[in-house]
Amino acid sequence: MLQLLFLVLFAIVSFLTTRFMIGNLIALARSQNRPPQRHPKNIHPELLDEDGNLTDEPLWVLRTDDIEAARSRLDALYRDERPDDDLQASV
Repeated sequence: MLQLLFLVLFAIVSFLTTRFMIGNLIALARSQNRPPQRHPKNIHPELLDEDGNLTDEPLWVLRTDDIEAARSRLDALYRDERPDDDLQASV
């Protein structure tokens, strides 16, 4: 009796899995046929340039020579010291 119940449950799960897989394949095919949208609907204004186009530049970049210089600058910011003093001393 338990084996029959297991067989029926396995058949139901197999049917549902196949149904969801086919539905996802159909949805994927429909989404590939659509033209791509130019801008997302809700975009933050700081990501746009003066003309309203998306910026294509990195928004936050920390460039340093080595890790120790970056750590000292971050420590100076954390301690509310002027990071410019560290820059003048290292140059």
